[in-house]
Amino acid sequence: MTDLELARKVLRTEAAAILGLVERVDDRFRAAVEMLRDCRGRVIVTGMGKSGIIARKVAATLSSTGTAAFFLHPAEAVHGDLGAVQGEDVVLALSQTGETGELLRLLETIRRIGARLVAITGSPGSTLARAADVVLDCGVDEEACPLNLAPTASTTAALAMGDALAMVLLVEKGFRQEDFANLHPGGGIGKRLLRVEALMHTGEAVPAVAPSTPMREAVKEISAKGLGMACVVTGDGRLAGIITDGDLRRHMALPDLLAQPASAIMTTGPQTVGRSLLAVQALALMEQRKITSLVVVDAEGRVEGVLHLHDLWRTQMF
Repeated sequence: MTDLELARKVLRTEAAAILGLVERVDDRFRAAVEMLRDCRGRVIVTGMGKSGIIARKVAATLSSTGTAAFFLHPAEAVHGDLGAVQGEDVVLALSQTGETGELLRLLETIRRIGARLVAITGSPGSTLARAADVVLDCGVDEEACPLNLAPTASTTAALAMGDALAMVLLVEKGFRQEDFANLHPGGGIGKRLLRVEALMHTGEAVPAVAPSTPMREAVKEISAKGLGMACVVTGDGRLAGIITDGDLRRHMALPDLLAQPASAIMTTGPQTVGRSLLAVQALALMEQRKITSLVVVDAEGRVEGVLHLHDLWRTQMF
């Protein structure tokens, strides 16, 4: 078998392992979801060796999607870290064989404390499975390893089952895009989920004129602030309208244009947004309306800032 043929066989084997789980998503899966959803404590994910690595990923996915979870190393747990487990917690234990010694040593304590136990295992008849409140069968016909030894297809299946649990919990808990943004302030995801308030121009950087300001002064303000527009703001800070480069072009035929007050040239009822809107949503709105700037206002219509299309481009999030 060539190296390319082996690689394809590995991928087919792991894909088959995941597809084999589909028919096992049954009442036991529903019971596991309900137990995790209704957990009043935290979800403690544990596993040893390769299963432990998968358990860390499952715990991270749960935590990032609205289910408080953390990874507990079973070997360290029996050397003092078991104090982290409380009666209202749910333990999610991963073990292909269900006979991992370090995990089995936790069972008595878990039961004594009163925590619930969900097992993800490839051996539904194992000691771990018999001790669990709910068992999710992730058994595979074969590993992708040519020696059928290294955990490959089995760990892929366990990871996929953990992802399935996390995604169903996400939906059942009503976890929203805004919630995801709050939990992912950094990295590429964080950039895509930035809020308008993190990017908008504020304070003196906001081009603003009064309704009575002569247009010659308004043009100076537009040029000085470099956003291609100016907000027309009333004395109490509320937005009356905006003046854009397009407004100037449309009124070029007016006699003595530069002597006109801003209120005579402005566009009333411009598109506005709130400061908590996601940047990606603001971009979509700009593209839909074919505009390059959005005025950010509070609930009373007072100007808080201006978001420009270039501010979104500079973040390199799109």
